[in-house]
Amino acid sequence: MAKIFVLEDDRDIREVVEWILVSEDYEVVSFENVNDFMSRDTRELPDLFILDVMLPDGSGLEVCNQLRSESLQNHIPIIIMSAHASLEQVSTGCKADAFIQKPFELDFFLNKIRTNIHS
Repeated sequence: MAKIFVLEDDRDIREVVEWILVSEDYEVVSFENVNDFMSRDTRELPDLFILDVMLPDGSGLEVCNQLRSESLQNHIPIIIMSAHASLEQVSTGCKADAFIQKPFELDFFLNKIRTNIHS
């Protein structure tokens, strides 16, 4: 079972994303802010990171860059989600593997997940 780490501050969106992923048989570990995410046990590695851009205590783009700079995690795919940032802003802000604009269609979301976990 693939494991996905989700960093999303909006409780409703986080719960919907968790529900969608769990219903597709993924294991999900969620974080509501950068501090909680950075305090996690870094020995536990996911198969995919999903990061929101605008967070109360930082930016998902900065988290993305930090993940890319760490040798144990830099190979793990990263999907950035945002309601406010554009693909261009995300592309210049970090080296994510994919971008999902919120709100998203369920099929589009799941296709991005599947593509990045199984690529």
